[in-house]
Amino acid sequence: MSEASSSRLRQRRAEKAPDLSSAAIEHDDDDYAISPQNPNNRSELEKVLDNEKASMAIVGILTALAIATRFYKINHPDEVVFDEVHFGKFASHYIQRQYYFDVHPPLAKMLFGLAGWFVGFDGKFAFDNIGDNYSEAHVPYVGMRALPAILGSLTVPLVYAIMKECGYSTIVAAFSACIVLFDNGHIAQSRLILLDATLIFFMTMTMYSYIRFRKLRYQDFTPQWWGWLLATGTFMACTWASKVNGILTVFAVGIAVLIDLWDILDVKKNYSMEYFTRHFFARVAGFIVLPITLYLFFFWIHLAILSNSGPGDSFMSPAFQETLKGNELLLNSQDIRYLDTITIKHKDTGVFLHSHPERYPLKYDDGRISSQGQQVTGYGHDDPNNYWQVIPTKALPETGRGRIVRHDDVIQLLHVATDTVLLAHDVASPLMPTNEEFTTVQKDDQTRYNDTLFQLKLVDGHDGEAWKSKSSHFRLIHVKTKVAMWTHPKQLPDWAFKQQEVNGNKNLNDRTAVWFVHQIVADETGEDFKHRVGDQPDKAPKKRNFFKKFAELQLSMLQHNVALTQSHPYASSPINWPFLISGISFWTSNPDQKQIYLIGNLIGWWTSVGALSLYAGITIASIVVRRRGIETLSEPVRNRLWNSVGFFFIFWAVHYFPFFLMGRQLFLHHYLPSHLVSALIAGAMLSFILSETVNYPVSIPGPRMPRSRIRDRTFADLGTRGPVIVGVFAVAMLGLFLYIAPLTYGTPGLDGETVNSKRLLSTWLLHFQAKETGDVAV
Repeated sequence: MSEASSSRLRQRRAEKAPDLSSAAIEHDDDDYAISPQNPNNRSELEKVLDNEKASMAIVGILTALAIATRFYKINHPDEVVFDEVHFGKFASHYIQRQYYFDVHPPLAKMLFGLAGWFVGFDGKFAFDNIGDNYSEAHVPYVGMRALPAILGSLTVPLVYAIMKECGYSTIVAAFSACIVLFDNGHIAQSRLILLDATLIFFMTMTMYSYIRFRKLRYQDFTPQWWGWLLATGTFMACTWASKVNGILTVFAVGIAVLIDLWDILDVKKNYSMEYFTRHFFARVAGFIVLPITLYLFFFWIHLAILSNSGPGDSFMSPAFQETLKGNELLLNSQDIRYLDTITIKHKDTGVFLHSHPERYPLKYDDGRISSQGQQVTGYGHDDPNNYWQVIPTKALPETGRGRIVRHDDVIQLLHVATDTVLLAHDVASPLMPTNEEFTTVQKDDQTRYNDTLFQLKLVDGHDGEAWKSKSSHFRLIHVKTKVAMWTHPKQLPDWAFKQQEVNGNKNLNDRTAVWFVHQIVADETGEDFKHRVGDQPDKAPKKRNFFKKFAELQLSMLQHNVALTQSHPYASSPINWPFLISGISFWTSNPDQKQIYLIGNLIGWWTSVGALSLYAGITIASIVVRRRGIETLSEPVRNRLWNSVGFFFIFWAVHYFPFFLMGRQLFLHHYLPSHLVSALIAGAMLSFILSETVNYPVSIPGPRMPRSRIRDRTFADLGTRGPVIVGVFAVAMLGLFLYIAPLTYGTPGLDGETVNSKRLLSTWLLHFQAKETGDVAV
């Protein structure tokens, strides 16, 4: 053939339209040439494992093993374990429709309530203490534990599916799945009425859906593309609504979406702004509007079910509580009138406003001088010294509604037992020099009259609103010095009988400076006030806008979650989690020396840590050498590391590093979502080590794919060593899993020496350890 003929033939071939049914593209859009790899050159074992039948068989085996490991002896122990005291209790509240409060969103707990209702649980078992017996109370607890066990079992094949969708070999996908399959930590968490299995399942579904969505980016705006976009948003909302740290999944997807949109915006891609705008609003609809709508919907269901008064009432405002059937505020709240005698309680600490004849000492321990006035304190018990009479500071009508105390009224409070009036003045309080002292003064001392005036400020009050017992939360503001009556948990010394200090807080809006009237003791005649109301029919619950209730609940959840700072013997620091430095004691049985100790499989966890380190090292090294013009990785391999593994790394980092910023109690189980993602990275690194090529490309072609982006297909070939390595690894993980299984399943009981042998790290705090004895010299 002549050179001219050959040139014309090449031109005709170049002009031929691409066959989109067989062509494929990768995440990176740069134009480059690669050498095609003949798929028949792969090892026979690789080709056998890569077919659909082999893949389905492996999925079946993984799923069967996941079900077996998570359902094995799921009825043991037949006692309340660890946080089942909370989440089992919440399920019973759903069944009885009693309002409760928790720092976590409601979806996973509603699913537990649904599971309990489905298996016949009546909600009467209280889940009061770890160790309470289910069997004796006839609680169908196995059905409730089955829910997380099912979701935990399905998570294993999902891990496999994610790896396959990302283009990894069957054996590599099985490797990642085995890290989760044989992990004692995931198994222990999936066998109990706990939230993490639900959280992890929905997080994994979010990742899987987003990967399927991204693979269709050259078939954008098709029904399949929309389907996976909306599926991602749906599962993202479910993750967010299952547990408070599910919000991290939203952030992780958000980062990936921003990177995606930034790529579309690149002028080099030749996309129009109209095209970018369509993609932008599609993602706003699927990844913002849909998740928020579903999140709100789950809370709407939550509040609709919990319509009766319950143990969570006190966490909410009076306006919220009055929407609940049978709430004390709704039934017993009464208008307070001038000259009524009342008791006043601090909302946060629950102590009564109290006074007694004893006086402040002349000099405090730090040398400061007091007023030697009558002590005003916070006292935790009902007592006649808690009685205060509301004194008017204006002329009152003889009868009628003009005698009712209202928002913004200026009042005095007379201490009934000592016939003295509450007072604040510019003298430092005993424990806080920056705050004002509260004391009392004789009621006929007109020289101190202005110091005894307080303005009543109802929380969220409006002009003319009546002050009510039980339901009206209020601040008491000193008119002259503009401080709010306040107390705090620190106790006064022995001279005040270790009661709480009451003082004047200069921060008028401090949320802890809120009080309420606990009881109307008597009316102005000294008689029981109840004669003025008589018998009244039950009051119907009040209506309140859902969004107001939702906003109040979200704020309260956030405040109480941040406040979980008290110490716990099994709390741990995030820096320790990847290395399994310590676990959590879930349950013990002393007579037969059984225990459940949440700890992971060391082989899988340390392998994942190594994979994370390897990925970080490879990525940094690749960036550095490319700056010097050196190419150490082929384009397909580099694209896989940057896009597929990079997506995993974002998920791992976003679900891990924020915990370093939290001041609340933290436990090992908070790392389980990141551990699952690290298993995906471990599989990717195994493929990188064993094969110089990757299954490439993996994205699905479509009509928007430019010809310049058509790539010749390459295949990863792990050869015989891949299955051998993965097989040995799986056997090792299985062996270690079985070795520490008594700590995972809580059976059989172990003697002290055997417990010591299971304690693979000296930092593991196991129960029933044998005491170490040294050699005794004779």
